Amino acid sequence: MFQSVTKAFTVLGISAALLATPVFAEPIVIKFSHVVALDTPKGQAAEFFKKRGEELTQGKVKIEVYANSSLYKDKEEMEALQLGAVQMLAPSLAKFGPLGAKEFEVFDLPFIFHDYNDLHKVTKGPVGQKLLAKLEPMGIKGLAYWDNGFKSFSANHPIKTPDDLKAKKLRIQSSKVLEEQMRELKAIPQTMAFSEVYQALQTGVVDGTENPISNFYTQKMNEVQKYLTITDHGYLGYAVIVNKKFWEELPADIRGQLETAMAEATDYANKIAKDKNDQDLEAVKASGKTEVTVLTPEERAVWRKALIPVHDKMANRIGKETIEAVYQAVGFVK
Repeated sequence: MFQSVTKAFTVLGISAALLATPVFAEPIVIKFSHVVALDTPKGQAAEFFKKRGEELTQGKVKIEVYANSSLYKDKEEMEALQLGAVQMLAPSLAKFGPLGAKEFEVFDLPFIFHDYNDLHKVTKGPVGQKLLAKLEPMGIKGLAYWDNGFKSFSANHPIKTPDDLKAKKLRIQSSKVLEEQMRELKAIPQTMAFSEVYQALQTGVVDGTENPISNFYTQKMNEVQKYLTITDHGYLGYAVIVNKKFWEELPADIRGQLETAMAEATDYANKIAKDKNDQDLEAVKASGKTEVTVLTPEERAVWRKALIPVHDKMANRIGKETIEAVYQAVGFVK
């Protein structure tokens, strides 16, 4: 009997020890894919989110960042997100129009934002949140807006007035608004994946393009574009999005920690965007490979006058209500 009791206690002891031993579940993996270089504002912000997300979840989440189209290219990444092959993206806002959320193309309208203050009245306000909500029926959850910067035109010939782009082939993202913008300049729009732009410029497939300076410099476009004119005519920003089903199935505490990490990453992204563009503009000038023209206020007004008609031409596509909501938020005057 003593042996039976001893055996029973031994079994109980082993069971208790097993219960006391921590069971380490595999970490939740978030694949975060984007198409720009690591040292762009978006690239740096993605790395910041990875670091803070892993810290705040204490290793329960592993965030794998795939930069520079190393996992998916422009045309592939949105479908990959909806299928769950990747969990997080930060596509440019122009990518949502082809999905059916044409209201997002309001961000592509030329000269609709005077500066970052105007912009943030929309992206941090009710108009921006209402736009993100339109993605949910597509299986996409919008988490935040990240700035990249305001775009300028580049080419292999001088650009001073809108007429200088007449009949030139200019690369654009897939956006009906950007197509109309180029046609308003009497240029020829060429839709192309971002990863293909450098080679297209190098080989003359396109004559020029539009980009924030950070994209222009980090993709080494200054090596294949002789002229850059600071027009600040349009905005390029991103929406950080996740697979909706994946996000909603996360444990509430982990989702909350990731939301905190995203809020911190968004503040960081928007803080560095302007500084990065300013720094890269100086680097472009210092390279001596691209001649940079800075327009006077009067010269920029000529560009604005030439491109504002795009607003009315695209109103039926984007929605007059959306455009008016942005106008009201920023105090826009034609």
